[in-house]
Amino acid sequence: MCPHPFPLPKGEGITLPWGAEMHRCLAPLLSNGPAMQDTYVVSFNAPEIASAAQPGQFVMIKCGSGHQPLWRRPLSLHRVNRETGEVALLYALAGQGTRWLSSRRPGETVDVLGPLGHGFELPAERKSLLLVAGGRGIAPLAFLAEEALAQGCPVTLLHGAASASCLSDHATLPDGVRVVEATEDGSRGENGLATQVLPRLLPGKDLVYACGPMGMYRAMASLGLQVPVQVLVETPMACGFGGCYGCAVRTVHGIRLACKDGPCFRLDELMW
Repeated sequence: MCPHPFPLPKGEGITLPWGAEMHRCLAPLLSNGPAMQDTYVVSFNAPEIASAAQPGQFVMIKCGSGHQPLWRRPLSLHRVNRETGEVALLYALAGQGTRWLSSRRPGETVDVLGPLGHGFELPAERKSLLLVAGGRGIAPLAFLAEEALAQGCPVTLLHGAASASCLSDHATLPDGVRVVEATEDGSRGENGLATQVLPRLLPGKDLVYACGPMGMYRAMASLGLQVPVQVLVETPMACGFGGCYGCAVRTVHGIRLACKDGPCFRLDELMW
């Protein structure tokens, strides 16, 4: 199946079969530059997407001209300003598409489809939250932290990476977040894996949210955490809205699609 039925209307809402609404925008870039090793932050103006976005959702970016590359790239929502319509994405330089994106300059436009997916579920009442980021997994947790703080929830962010060069300077995090860092080589913060530091930070926390590699989730599952844990599953995607079935995830409920049923899942739903 073609991943992008044509023509997709620009600026108008598109209602998906399960009731979610997405928008296609030709969004003007506001900024685009390095954030940490081989990682950039791009921001653009997309009021339609900003007004509907929720933490943990993502957008599909057309990275290239014509049909090269063919597939859009899924990128998590990093920061969203609903008042100004500004949306920021943190992305790795991973291949042809993202390197093309890194060369775009303010004033140019990018073709964006979103918001997509089922994101994090925030508590209805004040809770103490622990956010766990593995490397670039910090991308969606900044938006989550901002929304949680706005609801009066205390937020601690544990950011783990291989070395200091793989940690951001956290300048894009909202004020009020307590940040704890861990590096595998001990070059910054605590020496060790994020999952080794996590148990020490857990007392007093009501909920845990995480974004990182599947290996990190497997290690978290082995800890036997006694609080609810929500995780964002990173998996290859072609369409982003349930058409290609390329992002299948094995869960205790059977096969689910990361783009439609996720990318947020409960940790205890995943099968290893």
